[in-house]
Amino acid sequence: MAEKSNHTIHSSKELIKRLSQAIGVTGYSGSNKVQDIVAAELSPYVDRVERDRIGSVIGIKEGLQSPSEGQPRRKVMIAAHLDEIGAVVTKIDRGFLRFNQVGGLDDRVLMGQEVIVHGRQSLPGLIGSVPPHLLPPGRSSSNVDRQEMHIDLGLPPAEVEKLVQIGDLISFYRPPTELLNGLLCGKAMDNRASIAAMINCLQELNQLRHQWDVYAVATADEEWGNFVGAATQAYAIHPDVAIVNDVTFADVDEIEVKLDEGPVIGMGPGNHPVVRERLLNICQNLELKHQSEMMPSSAGTDAYAIEISREGVPTILISIPSRYMHSPVEVIQPKDVARAGRLMAHFIAGLEESFINELVLE
Repeated sequence: MAEKSNHTIHSSKELIKRLSQAIGVTGYSGSNKVQDIVAAELSPYVDRVERDRIGSVIGIKEGLQSPSEGQPRRKVMIAAHLDEIGAVVTKIDRGFLRFNQVGGLDDRVLMGQEVIVHGRQSLPGLIGSVPPHLLPPGRSSSNVDRQEMHIDLGLPPAEVEKLVQIGDLISFYRPPTELLNGLLCGKAMDNRASIAAMINCLQELNQLRHQWDVYAVATADEEWGNFVGAATQAYAIHPDVAIVNDVTFADVDEIEVKLDEGPVIGMGPGNHPVVRERLLNICQNLELKHQSEMMPSSAGTDAYAIEISREGVPTILISIPSRYMHSPVEVIQPKDVARAGRLMAHFIAGLEESFINELVLE
């Protein structure tokens, strides 16, 4: 059967919803944090779950390969970042909060968004600005700079001063919404959709046999641009091959990627050609929908940090198509998530010792 059952797709959708609602602005350490949710979701499908000191979560599933003398089992690393975009309080002005971005925010969609300010307690608020009626003549209301926006908590200034301080993090409040044709909309689909694909992969691996050890890593601190979790965990794990999961742009002019056409397999200098060819063969054998994306330069993902770890790691990027990236209303198709998980599981199940020699490019 080429496609997964409706039950599997429903399970993927519910998993994505749970992950989306967790809080994971880069640097957040309060309640309902995404690390706790990811650890709980990984736990049933791996032999053990570990965490590191910067916030990455690692699920380890041992393979069946018998280690040779002096040589441990081979390792495959699956990575998907768990942090999300958000904001940080930079100034308290007469009870209103000024803010700046954590990660890349799309200012065009910020006005009117509901947020949670993580002060001494979680405080609901919304993003507002000067009403268009009060703007000076000739000043357009269609182009509001972030510097002109503020967060309104509905509290008196003195109360705000007690509960909020500069440096407090801000997350978007956006419960997931099911759209028509099975699409799902919400905050942090970048990159919780990929975390869900990684968990789907581990679920499927429980029905398959695999020789290599699997390290499923939900990496911290990707959105601020330095790929910290990916770099540190790639160094610590020292994998023989790696698959990175992230989202990519879909359904926009001049980009051929579309929702509901399957995961996107990277091609270009940062994507190992032997790994890519193996993935394409699996898609053909499973009759699995998939797409390709040319990446002539760095895609700005964890893949870069992993590929250059130690002596180099054969790496490829598998992306989930997404609309409206870096906004609180990112849209994905859960079927694409399930397909990505299935593809990775069958890739891992087919890894043998002989694949190591195939990876050497001559």
